[in-house]
Amino acid sequence: MRAWVIFFSSLIGVFLIDQGIKELFLSGFSWQSKCISLELHLNRGVAFSMLSSLGEWLKFLQLAILALLIYFILKEGWLKKYPLSIGFIGGGALGNLYDRFFHGAVTDYVFWHCGFNFAVFNFADVMIDVGIGLILLQEFLKKK
Repeated sequence: MRAWVIFFSSLIGVFLIDQGIKELFLSGFSWQSKCISLELHLNRGVAFSMLSSLGEWLKFLQLAILALLIYFILKEGWLKKYPLSIGFIGGGALGNLYDRFFHGAVTDYVFWHCGFNFAVFNFADVMIDVGIGLILLQEFLKKK
């Protein structure tokens, strides 16, 4: 039961924070500096705009992949093992998938351009990476 509370709390928290930040940028907020620009970018693909040629089909492909991941996570017992991490990943995935269905593209806004141009990303992307990183760290520390 404790794992489910941690999972749902982190999932809902990440989703709400993600959508709140995205709403700022959809409403016109932007900020520029020498190395980082905070500005609206609508990404119709996945990382680095890959697969944007799939158009509307991309969101259904991602929905199917998410369903498979949920099945795997439940089947393998990962929710009990990594409730916070799975909540971070799930909240980020739901935030980006919500964007695809309701805005037609993922709302990205952090653009690093100091020395080199990096992909534009958002809070949901960061939380997915943090969740994966926590799982890898937990597994690494367990092996020690």
